[in-house]
Amino acid sequence: MDQVREKPWLAHYDPGVPPEIQVPDIPLWRFLEESARRFPQNVALEFLGKTLSYQELWGLARRFAQGLKDLGVRPGDRVAIMLPNSPQFVIAFYGTLLAGGVGVNVNPLYTPRELRHQLADAGAETLVILDHLLPRYLEVEKEVPVKRVVVTGIKDFLPFPKNLLYPLKAKRDGLPLGFPKREGFHAFAELLKRPPAEPHVPDPEDLALLQYTGGTTGLSKGAMLTHRNLVANVLQIDAWDPTSKDLVGKGVMLGALPFFHVYGMTVAMNYGLFSGYKIVLLPRPEIKAIVEAIEKHQVTHFPGVPTLYVAFNNFPGIERRDLKSVRACISGSAPLPLEVAERFERLTGAKLVEGYGLTEASPVTHCNPLYGERRLGSVGLPFPGVDAKVVDEEGKELPPGEVGELAVKGPNVMKGYWNRPEETQKTLKDGWLFTGDLAKMDEDGYFYIVDRKKDMIIAGGYNIYPREVEEVLYQHEAVQEAAVVGVPDPYRGETVAAFLVLKPEYQGKVSEKDIERFCRQNLAAYKVPRIIQFRESLPKSSVGKILRRELREEFAKKQG
Repeated sequence: MDQVREKPWLAHYDPGVPPEIQVPDIPLWRFLEESARRFPQNVALEFLGKTLSYQELWGLARRFAQGLKDLGVRPGDRVAIMLPNSPQFVIAFYGTLLAGGVGVNVNPLYTPRELRHQLADAGAETLVILDHLLPRYLEVEKEVPVKRVVVTGIKDFLPFPKNLLYPLKAKRDGLPLGFPKREGFHAFAELLKRPPAEPHVPDPEDLALLQYTGGTTGLSKGAMLTHRNLVANVLQIDAWDPTSKDLVGKGVMLGALPFFHVYGMTVAMNYGLFSGYKIVLLPRPEIKAIVEAIEKHQVTHFPGVPTLYVAFNNFPGIERRDLKSVRACISGSAPLPLEVAERFERLTGAKLVEGYGLTEASPVTHCNPLYGERRLGSVGLPFPGVDAKVVDEEGKELPPGEVGELAVKGPNVMKGYWNRPEETQKTLKDGWLFTGDLAKMDEDGYFYIVDRKKDMIIAGGYNIYPREVEEVLYQHEAVQEAAVVGVPDPYRGETVAAFLVLKPEYQGKVSEKDIERFCRQNLAAYKVPRIIQFRESLPKSSVGKILRRELREEFAKKQG
């Protein structure tokens, strides 16, 4: 009873969910090895008609590991992976771990400017990249520490005859194929011809992944996630649904969430491989492909973000589709409206619950019960093994109902920020991760996020930091002042709005379209402002600080 009083959420766990989990001292790749041993002939990956069994996937990951070793990758070296969801992503990530390397996930939407910062910050000497994306790397190759580039094409893992037809389509669409035939460039397919490597066995506290997260300073920081962190979060997800045990080796995971994002990597890829599921890979989370994949492959697990579930619910003719295979879905990255969850459940018969997490926690820390009570507006209860509290500005724990900063602790919490000891010190205190999110807890241990990290925008599941967008806007010769805020959007949750004061000599000479075009050259598409307004002045505090909150409120009133 003491434990329940101390952690009131334990009393509301579904039957069979343990209060704690045991985290074994194993590397993350052990999950793939174990599934290959238990289910060698089961399909591990399905990609546009091509399948790989668990035995084949395990073998290819080991071959890739040997290829990396032969190229000079040593334990602890960072290997950047800039790929969409594809067999190559899974092989490259697990191959990196098997060689003793540290994966660095790179968003394929990044512009050359964003790519340069991340490769330089991580000190990545190896880059695994899709041929279509290579021109962006070539723009910055002289400014980054990369020594070797491994290039793959979508066609490398397409079935016959798609593999022959794809290059023709790519040429028609103007997409670059192949890579420069010079020193330092290597074909992904060639690395897979090596003999399988003996796996490198790391210490569980060794780094497995540098996952970059935007910073309020505008510069993204690398969260250092260890093998132990990532193993723990997979086991926590597994413990949350005791009924999933009957699906081990039989379930089907939809891999629509991008794996370069830690949510997709942990919930879809790592948990899917741990469970021996067939993972249906979608290079892009397009709703038509999602609906068709669920029906064709009888998908049992569909992790997503609210915008995907909204699009799913509104897909033409959705009521006539066979969707009853879906069992369980966790929604993350943004608030999930109750009516969206309820319609989804009526269409599929599945359980759809809202959870909460952040990059620095591998990422999931909270979730509503799958079968018990889910509370409106709540992100649910802390996961097994996760402790959580709401604290005031001095770090003192607040009683239920009071709003403060959410702090979490558990085996899934990162080691710190890569090469940023001061940031680490601010965020990690006595093992507690201070999330920067304002929250409250009710008497029963259900948590509610009241406000997000002060100014962060979450659009379609992507984190966007206003400061970064503002820095790009300030680079435009016509911009005198810029403020970027998130405003409500019925589809993306939030969208990016930019309020600008132009220099007097440019007023009337620069259009919103000009600004948008400039942003598209310097920012990933999802960060580009969808709303651009010119103003004579911006609201400021007595010390001259631009008041973003006032801009948000003014915008809401005008819309209202």
